[in-house]
Amino acid sequence: MEDQSQQYLQNFLNSLDEAERQKYHSFSADYFCADEFNANLCAELIRIGQKTATCSLSHWYESGEEVLPTIGHLMVVVDWHKKPVCIIEIDSVSKCRYNEVNAEFAYAEGEGDRSLSWWRKTHWDFFAKECEQLGIKENENMMLVLERFHVVYQ
Repeated sequence: MEDQSQQYLQNFLNSLDEAERQKYHSFSADYFCADEFNANLCAELIRIGQKTATCSLSHWYESGEEVLPTIGHLMVVVDWHKKPVCIIEIDSVSKCRYNEVNAEFAYAEGEGDRSLSWWRKTHWDFFAKECEQLGIKENENMMLVLERFHVVYQ
């Protein structure tokens, strides 16, 4: 974790009483999405409470390249330039096939017009590129990891 994010996290932890602070054991800092425009947009949507969910290919966790998110994990959300924007706490983690994502989850993702059709188009394009880079074939049954979270500090 970069120094700026570490200090931001420490400021949050210092604002808690000892009992509250003890419940947190897992921390990270990162941005959302794979380009500057969307990383900055997502950070702002999270900060204002519009984006309360995200998803990713299950492949990343099954391959061991990423650690599966856990409930209670704190993440410093940063913009593209690694400037802290807010801190989120993960509330739930589940798995779901791409073609089983529902309108309520698409709305919680908070992006675009928040519709399921917008979500499907945008995420299909995103996951298709990821699959191509990974050398796997995208399909409607791709397993995703779905996360729900809330802002705890800004």
